[in-house]
Amino acid sequence: MPSPAQEDHWCTRPVLVTGAGGFIGTHLVRRLGALGARVHAVSRRSRESSNGETWHVADVADAGAVEWLIDSTRPAVVFHLASEVAGARDPRLVLPMLHSNLTSVVNLLTAVAAVPGTRVVLAGSLEELRPDEGDRAPSSPYAVSKWAADGYARMFHHLWDVQVSNLRIGMVYGPGRQDTRKLVPYVALSLLRGRTPELGSGTRHLDWVYVDDVVDAFLAAGETPDAAGRAFDIGTGTGTSIRDTADLLSKIVGGRARPRYGVLGDRPLDSARIADPAPAAEILGWQPAVGLEEGLRRTVDWFARENG
Repeated sequence: MPSPAQEDHWCTRPVLVTGAGGFIGTHLVRRLGALGARVHAVSRRSRESSNGETWHVADVADAGAVEWLIDSTRPAVVFHLASEVAGARDPRLVLPMLHSNLTSVVNLLTAVAAVPGTRVVLAGSLEELRPDEGDRAPSSPYAVSKWAADGYARMFHHLWDVQVSNLRIGMVYGPGRQDTRKLVPYVALSLLRGRTPELGSGTRHLDWVYVDDVVDAFLAAGETPDAAGRAFDIGTGTGTSIRDTADLLSKIVGGRARPRYGVLGDRPLDSARIADPAPAAEILGWQPAVGLEEGLRRTVDWFARENG
């Protein structure tokens, strides 16, 4: 339940959410609506309001469209979630990722620089390289686009005082995710249908974070002035292998089907990506509340209801 202080903070406040039709965006728009915010939601296709939000059709990779959005909505906070997400190691993804994930950030920060006081929260990724990783190569076109976006955010903050923060989000899961290419929906739906999920070795360790906890982190960053100019890991700080995650889903679902490992090849440059949640706890007052098993149970229950 939101606190009275949180309700007071967001009630009637104008907020712009890009990528509002996506997985995290849908949950964030719903929460902001419940808090009484005046939500302007952005998508590349027309949508009907379900939580009192006003929808705008725009491509945030278009500088003119972004300038119009900022001028017409005058948001106190912009949550920038619009992004292409793909982990494939395919050179054909370089330009689309540059266009969707980097150009959009530069367009947004440029428009906001002309409106002092507007706060921006970017949806980054734990796939980004951290400063302590030296000259290690980014693992994918997606990872390097997010890493570069963080660099632009820091530049806009330090040169032009744009109040921007970046949330490096772990592996988000939870009810409502429809993309069956993602691990949790793919494995859960396969097992619920009595089919065998086919996976790689399953040895990679990832930091799984429940979608409601991620929404809490966005709200905290949007409420906290000291977040400006910083990047925060948003995760549990605990790594769980893909194999252990899939096996836990198998335990929750029950039935006779089991995941098969080693069927697919592992991707090059993959590595463990585990959050350091301490800065988010210290500065944002944020910490995850939903454990992995509980979160997966809620997710499986949702898929079972939706596909029953």
